[in-house]
Amino acid sequence: MRSTQVDPSARTGYLAWQVTHVMGTRLERALRSLDLTIAQHNALQHLVWTPGISAAEIARRTGITPQSMGTAVSALEDRDLVVRREHPSSRRTVQLAITDRGAKIAERARDVVERLDREALAVLTPAERSVVHSLLHRILAELNPDALPSTESGGAHSEVA
Repeated sequence: MRSTQVDPSARTGYLAWQVTHVMGTRLERALRSLDLTIAQHNALQHLVWTPGISAAEIARRTGITPQSMGTAVSALEDRDLVVRREHPSSRRTVQLAITDRGAKIAERARDVVERLDREALAVLTPAERSVVHSLLHRILAELNPDALPSTESGGAHSEVA
């Protein structure tokens, strides 16, 4: 039986991976100006959205390994962008808090992400952007629901690198 060659661009997963790779590379390059990695950026943004979150929870939400997130948080702590605090009811859990300096860097990073999104999505009409966003949201809700804000908390955020 002969294998038939299929154009990889005919597969949605391939296209999604390519877009993710290009966007990730662009984001990584842009965040260098703030001396941030993507993992550090994700940690800061999650701390803005969910003060007191643990590094382990950020890792779950972002799909980054706990070890990599721990390294990212330690680097942020060394720069006085985050602090670790003991959880009020669980000694085994460490909560993270963003410092004023960290909040300023997070805001600048958010501006970088918004600019990159605008540039990447400029090829689409506003209606197309809305459809793409909605479809990606549904796929993510199925594949990694932890990456989305809980409906119980009432919080919402629209971008995670």
